[in-house]
Amino acid sequence: MKKILILFIFLAQNLFSLAQSNESLVISQPFYVPTIETIEHPIGDSKIKVKIYQYGEPNHILCINLHANETTSVNAATAVLANTGGTIVRVMNNEQRVIPFKINGVRYRFDPNRIFSDVGIQQTLRENGRISAAAIKAVDQFAKSLLAYFPDSISCIVALHNNTNEAYSVKSYLPGSRREKDAKAVASFASQDVDDIAFTTDSLLYKKMADCGYNSIWQDNINVKQDGSLSVYCGNNNIRYINIETQHGSVSQYATMFESLLAILFEDMKKE
Repeated sequence: MKKILILFIFLAQNLFSLAQSNESLVISQPFYVPTIETIEHPIGDSKIKVKIYQYGEPNHILCINLHANETTSVNAATAVLANTGGTIVRVMNNEQRVIPFKINGVRYRFDPNRIFSDVGIQQTLRENGRISAAAIKAVDQFAKSLLAYFPDSISCIVALHNNTNEAYSVKSYLPGSRREKDAKAVASFASQDVDDIAFTTDSLLYKKMADCGYNSIWQDNINVKQDGSLSVYCGNNNIRYINIETQHGSVSQYATMFESLLAILFEDMKKE
C-alpha cells in the first residue's frame, strides 16, 4: 500500500509538467536502475534477441515492445518506469519493424505483431515475400516463446507502439473507415491529435482513458479481424490488454498518456 501511495505522488507531480511541453522527456535522478536480461531465441538458422528490462520488483503490469523501430514509446516508458517500477519485454531487431530470418539459406520476413495465430503467421509471411511449412513452424515457435513471458499473475499487458502522421489513428475506427468493424466503441476528441490513441480489449480501461480525454478505442473482441495481432490474441483469451500509441517523436505526450494509464492500473490494483 505504501509503494502504491508513493507511485501516485510521483505520477501526480509529473503529469502537469509533462503536459506543458512537447520536448524530449527528461526525469532526473531515477529511483530504479533496471536489470537487463538478454535472451536469444532461435528461429530457423537465425536468432532474435529479446531484452527484459526490470525496474524494481515486478508489479503485475507487463509492457511489451514488438516493433523495434518504435523507439519513442520505449524512451517514454523507460523514463517513467525508472521512477514507478515495472517490466518491459523488448524485441530487438536493429530498429526495424519487420524481422528477417533464414532457413537453409532461404530468407523469410514477418511482422512480429501478426504472429499470434496460424492465420496471422501465414498472412504476414506471404505479405513479406514467401511462405513455407518450415517458416510457419519457426515463427509459431517464436510467438510461443514471447507468450511465455506473460505469466498468469500479469493483470495487464501494455503494448508500446508508435505511428506515422494519420497513417493509423482514431479516425481509422470511426464509422465508414476501414477498421470500423474492429471497434465496439470509439471516443474521439477534437482537442487531441488523432494519432494519439489508447486501444484496449477492456471496457473499463476504455472508459477510464476516454474520461481522461484521450482518443480511445474498445476492440470488438468477437467481431475483430483475426489478423494474428497481440490485441486480438488477448481479446480471444480474455487477457486485459491496452496499446498506448503516439506519433514517432512525441515522447512527452506518450509519457503523459502512459502515466495516466499507470495511475488507473495502480488504482485497480489497490482495490484488489
